[in-house]
This record gives sequence, C-alpha cells and structure tokens, in this order.
Amino acid sequence: MVHALWRQFPRINLKLVALEPYLLKAVNLPNQPIHRKIDELLKSGGKFLRPGFFYIYSEFGEKVDPAKIKAGAAAVELLHLATLIHDDVIDDSPLRRGVETIHPKYGQKNAIYAGDYLFTCYFTQVLKSTQDPTDMKRHVDAMQIILAGELDQMKYNFNQQMTEADYFHEITGKTAELFRLCFQQSAIVTHASDEIVQIGGDLGLAIGQAYQILDDILDCSGETRQTKKPVLEDLKSGVYTLPLIFANQLDHIRLKPLLDKKESITDEDIHQIQQIVIESGGLQKAIDTADKLTDKALSLIARLPEQKSKHDLEKLTKMLLTRKQ
Repeated sequence: MVHALWRQFPRINLKLVALEPYLLKAVNLPNQPIHRKIDELLKSGGKFLRPGFFYIYSEFGEKVDPAKIKAGAAAVELLHLATLIHDDVIDDSPLRRGVETIHPKYGQKNAIYAGDYLFTCYFTQVLKSTQDPTDMKRHVDAMQIILAGELDQMKYNFNQQMTEADYFHEITGKTAELFRLCFQQSAIVTHASDEIVQIGGDLGLAIGQAYQILDDILDCSGETRQTKKPVLEDLKSGVYTLPLIFANQLDHIRLKPLLDKKESITDEDIHQIQQIVIESGGLQKAIDTADKLTDKALSLIARLPEQKSKHDLEKLTKMLLTRKQ
C-alpha cells in the first residue's frame, strides 16, 4: 500500500501504485516462506520516498522512456529494502513497519541471504534501466559507499570521541548516498543536462543528510510517539547521533559517567541523557544543522527549470524535512 503522503502528488501516486506490483514480480525468490515475508514488507506501508523522488526528478530529463524509469525507481527501492533487512539482523530488530522481520522466525543466515538476493534483484533492475558502463559504475560506487557506511556505524559504536565529521561520514553512507543515487540516476536515465545531474546529486545528499538528522532529533526530543520507537532506542547499542555528539562536546562532564556504562545503561540513565542533550543545547544545535541543510536543499531546487515538478519537489522536501511521523 502506497503511503498517504503521495495523495498530494496524484500523478506520482499513480506511478508508485503501479510500481508496487512490479516490485513484487521483480522479487522472485525460490524460498516461498521468505518470499512471502519480503512481499509482506513491500506491502507494509513504507513511504516509497526514494522511488518517489526518482519519478519526480525524472521529469527534468529530456528523453522519457517509461520502462527504464520504472526499472530505475524499482532498483533504488530494492537496494533500500536489502539494506533494511541487513540492518534488522545487525540491530536484532523484531519489527519493521509493524511487521515481524525475517530473522526472528527464519534465522539470521536466511535473513542475510534474503538481503543478498535483493541486491541481485537490484542489479537486474539497474540493467533494465541502463547498460552504459559509466552508469553501472555509479551504482557500484554508491553501493560501496552505502555498505561502508554501515560498517562505519559499527566502528563508531560507544566511541565518545566521535565528532560531527565522523557522524556526517557515517550518515552519508547509511542514508544520504542512496538519496543522491536516486536523483543522479533519475537525471541520467532521462538524458538530463549535466547541470541537472549535478544539482540532483547535491540535492539528494542534502535531503538525505537532513532526513537522517531529523530522525535523530525526533529520537532525542521525545517526539517519537508517531515513529513507534522508544526515545534514544539505539543508545544501548552504542549508536551516538548528532544531538548527543553536540551535547557531549558541550557537557562532557555530566554525560561521561552515563555513557561509560555502555551496554549496562538503564532506562533511567537514558532519561538523564535525554535531559542533558536538551539542557546543554545539543538538541538545538542539531536542529540548526538540519535547518541549514534544508535551506541548502531548497536553494538547489530554486535553480531548477520552472515546471510543475519543481514545485512538487519543493513541497515534498518541506513536508519531509519538517515531518512528525
């Protein structure tokens, strides 16, 4: 089921509605129980942000091939889903979008293989969208950055010396690179100008970074009821986000004894950390950082040609980067 936010963009909504059965057909896993589980995840109400952005930005191109555009949109969503399945194993998450994840029922090995299988489905769709070697290399490079970002997250776990630069390096791989790939490949598949391709890459990076920071802000601020996540859920796994990194720079004396507990940290400790993050100004500093990236994204959109997709892109970006869900 396509997320309700797309009802405000009717022509994109129609394309995403048509994309869902295409994705289900693209994932033809021989193991039927796991195939059904992947189908369930695909139908579980994800926002389809990446293919949605792909479709919108494709309208700035000069040569439209609907089949290639659909394959490109499917590719980025399959890559996203593959990384989510692997994330759920690493984080030992029992649920994803309210649906039971693969590994609790079928084991970690089967879940990892399912994610790996989706990588092959991703490349199958890439080949349907382009056979240009340069374009293929962009996909390979992006995948390397994304997977390196996941490894970096584990490297930084429980690292109290983690800096703002470390955080941005991590989230660029973890989140922003896939947004950048969406915009760039959408422009390339539709033979857009070099300027549109360049703007798209910069825009995807800014949106992806701001999106992740906002997620981390909601996680720290207590405004997470709508995300269905406990406050600072990842802290017990040693994942330090930007509000906490800023707070640690501003009030390390109070935070250090709490963070030193690592896996032994309690819910009461987490509540204290949340208060320190807010009181120290760490949360506000992260909000200011996200606002700057949002402004950067909007300024990039302002450089695009005047057409309906430009206004849709501006509207969606504002909705996404001020979201509460």
